Amino acid sequence: MSNYVLAYTGGSMAETEEEQAAVMAAWGSWLEGLGSALVDAGNPFGPAASVASDGAISEGAPSGLTGYSIITADGLDAATAQVKGCPVLSSGGAVEVYEIFPVM
Repeated sequence: MSNYVLAYTGGSMAETEEEQAAVMAAWGSWLEGLGSALVDAGNPFGPAASVASDGAISEGAPSGLTGYSIITADGLDAATAQVKGCPVLSSGGAVEVYEIFPVM
């Protein structure tokens, strides 16, 4: 078993309180459905900055990441299969899946 970061990109923001409640319910249901595979539900990202190799700082970040979660799975295929049904997908976003390699 390995851990995987689910990096969320894009998607639209719910505008009304009703839409926000429905989105939060969808996220809660999907995360609950991951069961014991869920290591860290993660969080959405707010404002960002980017630091270049020369130390220059720019507002924003080119990757467009909007949040993350961490799951455990038997392999990359199993991890990506668990992404199906993720609420960010239904709002036009995408999920990038990265295996985490332990260093220590």
